[in-house]
Amino acid sequence: MSGKVQDKVAFVTGGGSGIGEATAKLLAREGARVVICGRREAPLQGVVEAIRAEGGQAEAVVADVSDEAALVAALEQTAKRHGSLDILVNNAMAFTWGPLVEMSTAEWHQNFAATVDGTFWATRTALRLMKGRGGAIVNLASICGELGTAGMSGYSASKAAVINFSRAAAAEGAADGVRVNVVVPAVVETPATAGMLADEASRRSTEKLIPMGRVGRPEELAEAVLFLASESASYITGATLPVDGGRSAVLITAMD
Repeated sequence: MSGKVQDKVAFVTGGGSGIGEATAKLLAREGARVVICGRREAPLQGVVEAIRAEGGQAEAVVADVSDEAALVAALEQTAKRHGSLDILVNNAMAFTWGPLVEMSTAEWHQNFAATVDGTFWATRTALRLMKGRGGAIVNLASICGELGTAGMSGYSASKAAVINFSRAAAAEGAADGVRVNVVVPAVVETPATAGMLADEASRRSTEKLIPMGRVGRPEELAEAVLFLASESASYITGATLPVDGGRSAVLITAMD
């Protein structure tokens, strides 16, 4: 590896599986000291052990990103313990699924607690900690935040909020050398999509909508996060990068 984030301190939410896990591992391989955050200790420790087995530096912090006090404390303690916070990856999310007319207000709010509130609290804290030092914040959104999806109104609204929130944060952070960008996946092979993709018919119908003909891998999303977090993207802020096999580029595919 080339050490693209050598000696940087990186904090990754939702780091126990999926895109967060792949991102934490890649940042560690590229020289970062990685702190992964999540609600469940066992998956986090598994990722930490895997990183350390490869010679990387990692530690786990159990915190729910929908708990403001816990998340802010985790970030502040990370900066205090390691002397800085250089990279923040807001990856954690939660969602509810179902028809809009049947969605309760509580279910609607569940989509925002981790995805929007957590991203806001973490970004606000990171901007304060990075002030005068610079840094990179990468927020994970979704193609659902740009295109309508039946049954996903709450999730779609929350991810749309993340995209435009990130633009505003980029505008505010630029003067302090803090870059804020967004990675926008479509369907990725993660625990969250395992049920849908396990059904062969559902997988085929999903892949038909993607010009590249397959769903994404977490490692492919991690590469995009690494790029935006590194000095390779030193003049990029406020950007929204689709990593979706071409899904957002087309109205219909040639296979339709």
